[in-house]
Amino acid sequence: MKNANLRIAIIGGGIAGLSTAVALRKLGFRPTIFEAAPEIKALGAGLALAANAIKALERIGIADKIIPAGQLLDRFSILDQAGTPITEADNRMLSTRYGVNNFAIHRSELHRILLQSTGDLDIFTGKKATGIEQDETGVTVLFQDGTQFDADVVLVSDGIHSSIRKQLAPNSAPRYAGYTCWRAVIQNPGVELAGSSETWAAAGRFGIVPLKHQQIYWFLCINAPQNDPTMRAVRVEDLQQRFKDFHAPIPQILKATRNEQLLHNDIIDLAPVKQFAYDRILLLGDAAHATTPNMGQGACQAIEDAAVLLDQWEKTPDALPMDVFRAFEQRRLKRTHSIVNRSWSLGKIAQWSNPLAITVRNGLFRRIPASMNERQLAEMYRVDF
Repeated sequence: MKNANLRIAIIGGGIAGLSTAVALRKLGFRPTIFEAAPEIKALGAGLALAANAIKALERIGIADKIIPAGQLLDRFSILDQAGTPITEADNRMLSTRYGVNNFAIHRSELHRILLQSTGDLDIFTGKKATGIEQDETGVTVLFQDGTQFDADVVLVSDGIHSSIRKQLAPNSAPRYAGYTCWRAVIQNPGVELAGSSETWAAAGRFGIVPLKHQQIYWFLCINAPQNDPTMRAVRVEDLQQRFKDFHAPIPQILKATRNEQLLHNDIIDLAPVKQFAYDRILLLGDAAHATTPNMGQGACQAIEDAAVLLDQWEKTPDALPMDVFRAFEQRRLKRTHSIVNRSWSLGKIAQWSNPLAITVRNGLFRRIPASMNERQLAEMYRVDF
């Protein structure tokens, strides 16, 4: 490849950064990865990968490593507080049509495999990027510790709070979705689970995702002001009280959870930005298009970014990197904007707390034809690589 000796810096060692590194390694590049944290490790609990993400992992060549580490789930159900279905999806049928779907994995496992798949690439930790300078000859990344790195191009994948994105797009800013979230991964206390589910009710929303090794990833979302000190002080006992009248196995799952297993954060996303490519700099993953978790597409779109960048570079191997980046942007803007906006709207609907509105919503959802639901899923699962 004409650009095989290109000096590439990847800012961020999360899912987007590592997936991109794996993709570029397949192209013959040797990017250098810079991670702000003292060590590269996954923060969080479980996550779902839909068919589009699995196709992206296949495209970058590592799906066969990741699928054995996760859990395929037969069904996804949205339930009301009593456990009566609002809507259901048969993932065995969807997997037959669109490829492996509703695949759950512990974030740390996915991260471990991605990191392992980068091979012998140079990875530097404790390197928080604070700024960037570029001219017609290259790019210089500035780090908090006073050092800098010169590269031909820079791929920015350091998350929703990216300092470099804020420099390039000063008006870009995270926005609060209106609800706060607790998550945990626990050992299954002996409950039976047919698949993954979400329960939508006035008190809040509760999600259950079975993982490998008899583990359960659960999350719950409650409407609250941003940075609410009352919410930060919540403990398992408080959540048990709030969700005590919910259908089984929600009370049993909360009873089996310890306070030290809880992770808490407000739900935020990034209002869609108009640009990912800035000459020699390209935004990827949450730095470009952070989304709320309501459609399970955050990690999926980060991995898609890596697959599309690989695909674009393979199709135009002699193009200048800036041209590859602009073509990538054209392929990704509309799709990521659509997913960010749909996920934002779905979260608002799922978090309704007015009993009358909930009754109407549930009734309408139950009347949506399965064919319409499948058409929406097909649109999300359809990839262009």
